[in-house]
Amino acid sequence: MSQLRIFSIIESPSHPHFSPLYQRLELVEDSSKTVRRANLQLKKKPADIIVAQFFYGYSNNYSGVHISNLDVMLVSLKKYAPDAKVIVLVDKRERQYVEQLNAIFPLAAVLQHPVSNAQMEQTLRTLFPTHWRG
Repeated sequence: MSQLRIFSIIESPSHPHFSPLYQRLELVEDSSKTVRRANLQLKKKPADIIVAQFFYGYSNNYSGVHISNLDVMLVSLKKYAPDAKVIVLVDKRERQYVEQLNAIFPLAAVLQHPVSNAQMEQTLRTLFPTHWRG
């Protein structure tokens, strides 16, 4: 069975450090500190799983038509990684806005901060049940 590729978009210090978990689960991890850079990397090397934080566009910094920091990436995934599962991490205050995004771009999972290693592991095992045994 081939290894799953996971891509972490770590735009803020509140993004949990899951690298040891990913290593234990034998996932191949790539990462980026910006969505823009992630888009470039994902075009070259698509991932099976993408983990990113959701930030709502309160001031409409996202060109006036986008809901969040993730919209542009989710559009490009349709072309470059259509089967990728997107796991979104969100602060409790912004949880209500994720549903707007999910209505346009179906998300595999939404996890509210604080996200534990156990929660992330359970989510990964649920999304890819045949990948791991036991």
